[in-house]
Amino acid sequence: MNLKGRSFLTLKDYTPEEIDYLLELAKDLKTKKKQGVTGNSLKGKNIALIFEKPSTRTRCAFTVGCVDEGGHPEYLGKDDIQLGHKESVEDTARVLGRMFDGIEFRGFKQETVEKLAKYSGVPVWNGLTDLDHPTQILADFLTLKEQFGSLKGLKLVYVGDGRNNMANSLMIGSAKMGIHFTVLSPKELWTDQELILECQEYNKVSGGSITVTDTVDEAKEADAVYTDVWCSMGEEALAGERIALLKPYQVNAELMKKIGKENTVFLHCLPAVKGYEVTEEVFEAHAEVIFDEAENRMHTIKAVMVATLGNL
Repeated sequence: MNLKGRSFLTLKDYTPEEIDYLLELAKDLKTKKKQGVTGNSLKGKNIALIFEKPSTRTRCAFTVGCVDEGGHPEYLGKDDIQLGHKESVEDTARVLGRMFDGIEFRGFKQETVEKLAKYSGVPVWNGLTDLDHPTQILADFLTLKEQFGSLKGLKLVYVGDGRNNMANSLMIGSAKMGIHFTVLSPKELWTDQELILECQEYNKVSGGSITVTDTVDEAKEADAVYTDVWCSMGEEALAGERIALLKPYQVNAELMKKIGKENTVFLHCLPAVKGYEVTEEVFEAHAEVIFDEAENRMHTIKAVMVATLGNL
């Protein structure tokens, strides 16, 4: 499968076959990494890492993944370049595209990463925006494949803010791959209806389904439960309001007991605010899988770079 030259902005742009190809490539690269084998598919490639928002996993995954394959990553924080301030996104994109072979962007607006892809002329990868977080979904799905063998037909329950980038991205990915996806959230925080309708079209092909509910009992029989922080970066002023709304939707022992399955796994994109969206007890009980998931950020991000930019 040839993905050379493609940007990775949202899973909407990728077919189920292409997503599965990236997951299988990540699995292969992970196996080789464990054996001490790295590659040179990015040899001679320079990659710009633009971060409006700080990150542990995303920055480290792109850096290590790039170096493992022989490339050179260059970190560009919000104070290092003039992106959208003294210089337009379009002009910055055209400059960076002449100096770098690929660009990662982690920041606020989806529009920014789309402009970078449009004007740079090189592959651009979405490390997170307020709307979408596609590289995280690849890591989540690789983890689920490691746990269950396959994705199709799994029941995945997301608990928390149904409007945030993780809920959006999990819904898109689940619909593409035939997963039965449930958003468990207060009505005030339900997912955008337009996105639900779009994903329901994907489900017609994949056989997946979408349930959006405020009823905790709908978590029953989940194969995997997922949550995220109650206040995303930049929303700290809303903390009191969010805590009041989401307290009944904490992932705790009572919720896990309601599920009624012994092999249910808990996932979290991290960082976790223990005692809020998830209890310490549940987090530690599933820590092995959670940190597999965190590690898989690196293997799946490496797969994206290798597939879209590398010399395979």
